[in-house]
Amino acid sequence: MNQTDKKSENYLDRIPIRTEHIHWSVEESGLVTLDVENKGVFHRFAQRFFHKPKVSHIHLDPMGSFVWCLIDGSRDILSLSALVKEQFGEEASPLYERLSKYFHILNSYGFIRFKK
Repeated sequence: MNQTDKKSENYLDRIPIRTEHIHWSVEESGLVTLDVENKGVFHRFAQRFFHKPKVSHIHLDPMGSFVWCLIDGSRDILSLSALVKEQFGEEASPLYERLSKYFHILNSYGFIRFKK
């Protein structure tokens, strides 16, 4: 892919996929908790000397939980945004900016990847 192709790609057309190493659960309230194992030398050092946890529990808000449960590897961000708008209405505004940022953060932490 050259620079021109990268610039013409629409972020909303990207298809998110959850990564396999993230374990997660849904509480009775419908909120999602991601369980992330803290691995590596730095984390082992922090666990031993600073009593940091081996597993971090990341609690998603209602909209993040709703979206997380919809990620199935077949829906693009634009399709997901329509479902979010239907569920949350004006509460989700500005919709595309919020979802773009949400997926950018999930991707930067390695919680998701995008289908090629």
